[in-house]
Amino acid sequence: MRDPRPEIEDPRYEIRDPEPGIRPTPPARSRPTAHHRPAHHRQGKRTHTIDTTAPVVVRLATVIDAPLPTVWALHTDIDDWPAWNTGIDRAELDGPAAVGSSFAWHTHGLDITSTLRELLPMRRVVWGGTAEGVVGIHAWTFEQTDAGVLVRTEESWSGAPVDAATDELAAALKASLESWLGDLKAHAEQTG
Repeated sequence: MRDPRPEIEDPRYEIRDPEPGIRPTPPARSRPTAHHRPAHHRQGKRTHTIDTTAPVVVRLATVIDAPLPTVWALHTDIDDWPAWNTGIDRAELDGPAAVGSSFAWHTHGLDITSTLRELLPMRRVVWGGTAEGVVGIHAWTFEQTDAGVLVRTEESWSGAPVDAATDELAAALKASLESWLGDLKAHAEQTG
């Protein structure tokens, strides 16, 4: 009988809280091979993505035992992030959730204004912004599997502050994204 849990094929992702049958893989700094690129890249379609050449790149993934619409709704209701995400104190979307819309948020002592760069309902959201000289680009993908919703997140940071404290900021970003995934998983599984 086939194991219903998804295999993570992309070596760039590290599984947060691995489950039996899901192999954690170390993040890779090199560009993925064509085999590992998502289908939309292999077919020549261009999507927004992180800066893979940035000094800090963090990639994580988790599986959430909740319906995809529940996970998607929680994650894309930006105004409600502070209700379930312990790392976010304030978040406010300016207008509807659409490509080009901006949102202001406060996390870990930083006031950030980000702009939605890509929004594919139930599949992918990408935003970017600059805070105190750090240029951040954050991509999230959502995939329904037999085991639940596979959520992948990847974020890049670049800029002079990152160049000056790469290891420290990489650790901070990883911890922040682990917390975000954990909070999303916990709330979605309670709600779902």
